[in-house]
Amino acid sequence: MSWGHAVSKDLVHWEHLPIAIPEKIDKDTTWIFSGCAVWDRNNSSGFCRGGGCMVAVYTAHQPNRKKEMQYVAYSNDGGMTYTNYSGNPVIDLQKKDFRDPNVTWNEELKKWVMVVVLPTEHKARFYASNNLKEWELLSEFGNAGYTGAAWECPALIQLPVEGAGGKKKWALLISAAGPKKGTFMQYFVGDFTKGTFKNDNPPDTVLTVDYGDCFYAAIPWNNLPGDEKILIGWMVPGSQNTFPWKVQMSIPRDLSLRETKEGLRLVQQPSALVKDKLKDFDGSPVTEVGELTLRDGEEKALDEKAVGGGAYWLEAELDAGQGAVAGFRIARSKGGSPDSLVQTEIGYDAVKHQVYVDRSHTGDEKIRKDHLRQTVDVTGKSSKVRLEILFDKSSLEVFVNGGEKVITTYVFAPVGANGVSAFASGGGAVIKSLKVRDLQKL
Repeated sequence: MSWGHAVSKDLVHWEHLPIAIPEKIDKDTTWIFSGCAVWDRNNSSGFCRGGGCMVAVYTAHQPNRKKEMQYVAYSNDGGMTYTNYSGNPVIDLQKKDFRDPNVTWNEELKKWVMVVVLPTEHKARFYASNNLKEWELLSEFGNAGYTGAAWECPALIQLPVEGAGGKKKWALLISAAGPKKGTFMQYFVGDFTKGTFKNDNPPDTVLTVDYGDCFYAAIPWNNLPGDEKILIGWMVPGSQNTFPWKVQMSIPRDLSLRETKEGLRLVQQPSALVKDKLKDFDGSPVTEVGELTLRDGEEKALDEKAVGGGAYWLEAELDAGQGAVAGFRIARSKGGSPDSLVQTEIGYDAVKHQVYVDRSHTGDEKIRKDHLRQTVDVTGKSSKVRLEILFDKSSLEVFVNGGEKVITTYVFAPVGANGVSAFASGGGAVIKSLKVRDLQKL
């Protein structure tokens, strides 16, 4: 239970560095749980030498004492090594469950603001500080949205509203994993003024970040160049084993809010920063497939040169027609009878107006039976839907209609099951503007 450290110049290629904050093993064993790091530009903490420095704020979990507290550590070498503040803990409520601080600079208050959760009480607490060491309680928010599991890993971020002339609103992200929903993230939209979060929606409204079964504990960056809002999530396979790694990170995602009939809703798209960088990399060709017309029951294989490596970024617009289902079958084996084919089906059901990922035939019996089919309702009643499908050996991220909805999951296909085909059933379909970017050589 230590903090790792990795750096990147493009959010695609990462360099792993030595452990940043190691756990402490003694009579008061301290595990380094979730938290965040900030750049203390003006040395408000007094920790910095020769300008600003990095300050980490994290939960110190002490299993022997059954206690969680908030600690601070600082780094004057760019995050390579950290020194724990001698005055730790900076917040101690004498509680077993009290964790995951997320700290940002708040321009209205001219102070650092921390959001941290009381997991079993389903509350987020907001604190303020002038120096990252002494914290004052501002307010609480909770017992709203989904409360069927412990709240964890909060994040507070101000996001732009698309097409609203510079309008911004605040989003509060909360993770909550449990047997009912599995790995789950929700968000609240509202205002954060004078240290208090006010929810725009009724308390029983549940807004879902990702409709898959593995996206969790996602944390956004603040104060990026160009005021970008980028989120990276933790893809947790649970008992669905990966090897030699245990988990991985999602594609970085640009965040915004979009006005809908139901109100403001979160939008996530593969980061433009990543897309722009991909254009500069040799060995990442784009295959322009153009338009595919499919009759009822027809299936057309895509060029193996584009998808044969098992790592690709597929973009398409589907017109499923009245009563049809259309989409793609990926991670597909070759030959054999139809009943023995290994594949994962990603489709749009124009009757139910649902996008789905069906893993019933992926060939891996470890996938939970209640997670074989994952669905998300599409806004409106159109027969058309836009999909971006990012597949990398086993990780699968499906972005619907410019990021209105996302399904993130894993596919554990046998070696060599790299085929991809387009299909239609229950009626004809047209797949337009189909592009496939090969990510195999990146």
